[in-house]
Amino acid sequence: MKKLISLLVVLTLVFTCVGCGASGEDKKSEGVMTYDEYVSAALDSEVVIEAYVQAKQSWWEDKATVYAQDKDGGYFLYNMACSEADYEKLTPGTKIKVTGFKAEWAGEVEIIDATFETGKGNYVAKAEDVTSLLGSDDLINHQNKFVTFKGMTVEAAGQDGSGNDVAFLYNWDGSGQEGDDLYFNVSLNGQTYTFTVESYLCDSSTDVYKAVQGLNIGDTVDMEGFLYWYEGVNPHITSLTVK
Repeated sequence: MKKLISLLVVLTLVFTCVGCGASGEDKKSEGVMTYDEYVSAALDSEVVIEAYVQAKQSWWEDKATVYAQDKDGGYFLYNMACSEADYEKLTPGTKIKVTGFKAEWAGEVEIIDATFETGKGNYVAKAEDVTSLLGSDDLINHQNKFVTFKGMTVEAAGQDGSGNDVAFLYNWDGSGQEGDDLYFNVSLNGQTYTFTVESYLCDSSTDVYKAVQGLNIGDTVDMEGFLYWYEGVNPHITSLTVK
């Protein structure tokens, strides 16, 4: 009798453990790559991934640009085939299966020429603090994730028409106007980095756009955004707080 009870206990534990980690954001459908397999895939090869929409950057002529993420990594889906009606349905947390081709542009790894289908499940990633990784070789391993940077100092981004230092520029070279991308410089441990408010992702009506317009050189700031890459780290910032 004791042996039978022990066997039943063991079987109960086995079946309980089978279900461990089987939440919607952990399981991959048949034929879908893990994040590690995606990272190892050659450029220009076909890839199939499952992830969850974190933010929508733009839609134009039935093409959508989207940030997506699973528990292991982030994905940048560039000009993915998508009707306007389907674009409206891509709310944060929506699960999608994406088939496309792995590509790279100026250091940014992305999926292009893609199609997608929605699935069941919901997952919104928490911002991962990567402040300590700035300047390290490991930072690129977190590319396209939703991340946070804390305690950084605002530096001069350039000069205005009068030769005065300014905290941000419209466009990378100051050639733009309100409504265009915002570029600003922040530093940590003696190293300066250029961060961006991408106007398609966060336009001039958003809190983060207005916050950057109100920056002063020397401000200490905490930020959240997506770890985009352009000739080096160039995060697309979605929120900013002056400390």
